[in-house]
Amino acid sequence: MAYTDFEMREASRSLSGNPSGEDLYQLGLIYSAGEGECSDYVEAHKWFNLAALMGNDAAKTYRAELAQEMSSNEIAAAQRAAREWLSTRPARTIGRAH
Repeated sequence: MAYTDFEMREASRSLSGNPSGEDLYQLGLIYSAGEGECSDYVEAHKWFNLAALMGNDAAKTYRAELAQEMSSNEIAAAQRAAREWLSTRPARTIGRAH
């Protein structure tokens, strides 16, 4: 599935506010479904992980499936990236389902 530039801009724009689990899930889809060098499993796993934290069940499934295609080092990098992103967010928005 290819995403348009507009869809990618909209998904990225959601990060400037208070993104929902669905917003983060969409980012995971974009990064996991990228074509050629546009796909980035570490970034996809990061967004799926964050979306799952916010209660998105589909993200939990995609994260597990994606992890089967990744090395343990890649998964660790994705988890570090997710923790880093969380550290930049106000505590009240973390883990809250939308």
